Amino acid sequence: MKRNETAVNADLPSWLQDEAQNGLRTLLQENRFCWLVTGAAGFIGSNLVETLLLLGQDVRGLDNFATGHWRNLHEVRERVGDAAWSRFAFHEADIRDANACAKAVAGVDYVLHQAALGSVPRSVKDPKTTNDVNVSGFLSMLDAARVANVRRFVYAASSSTYGDEPNLPKREERIGNPLSPYAVTKLVNELYASVYSRTYGFHSIGLRYFNAFGPRQDPDGAYAAVIPKWVAAMLAGDDVQINGDGETSRDFCYVGNVVQANLRAALLGELAASEVYNVAVGGRTTLNDLFSIIQEGLATHGIHYGKQPTYQPFRAGDVRHSQADVSKAVKDLGFTGLFDLRRGMTEALPWYLAFVAGEKAPA
Repeated sequence: MKRNETAVNADLPSWLQDEAQNGLRTLLQENRFCWLVTGAAGFIGSNLVETLLLLGQDVRGLDNFATGHWRNLHEVRERVGDAAWSRFAFHEADIRDANACAKAVAGVDYVLHQAALGSVPRSVKDPKTTNDVNVSGFLSMLDAARVANVRRFVYAASSSTYGDEPNLPKREERIGNPLSPYAVTKLVNELYASVYSRTYGFHSIGLRYFNAFGPRQDPDGAYAAVIPKWVAAMLAGDDVQINGDGETSRDFCYVGNVVQANLRAALLGELAASEVYNVAVGGRTTLNDLFSIIQEGLATHGIHYGKQPTYQPFRAGDVRHSQADVSKAVKDLGFTGLFDLRRGMTEALPWYLAFVAGEKAPA
């Protein structure tokens, strides 16, 4: 239905203000849909919730706070304001609970499924729990969406699916053997999505994220991702530890690119089958170069970190090099990947600085 209000463009994330997003922005500002975001209190989930609310959408969130935080939802509320927040309904529940999934998805137009237990090391330490959440939970959510006949089910896949496939850049149709329990679970998600497409005619889109980073990515804890972990260490004057020789490379992808891909995937026309797409920028940055880029970024804020990194043994289950071919997402989704690593870092650093300074609410 038509909206009664128009989102103020100046309040929108910077990527949505780009002219290339005019069609997507107009579609969402002029039409009001109901969305379910699982993992809504997490890093990517909370960014999706914020963007959708700013665009005038009705949003439901589902999270059990295994890795998400109330502080993320509190921050979203502060950023969008009370009027937009009134269009958000939250379900505290576990995706392994089929009844909770069915309740959350009832009457929903689009599902953006982000809930999962991430981290390769976590999966190596506890493969059973990773499997329970990422496979059983995924299946519960996928089946609930099928029964509810949602318009589109978009889910967080992973670049870990490429495993030991040696060629660069990584292309969607060419994968190798998984190198960790986490990678196995994300591959199984894609297999279930494909089977549901063939068996039930319920088509979905998987987005293989490549090393996403940005605001609300938790810098605390044993399984913190590399960028927030290093930023926090540098701000505290602590040592930065690199696993291996530092020449391991990744395709780092700012969260604005990830949110864009989710919304474009959800609003595509009819699918003939389930699909998967790489979500990245098509770049390759070594950990040694990443260290320097973060140093340089902090220096622009008057923070000078003078230590050199310390090197640790390679980590079990890690892929040596990763770089995406995003041409399929560009062609099919109109994905633009506006943020390369440096632009993304420029956007993300103020949030990390505020978080470490204690300006963000505690958990």
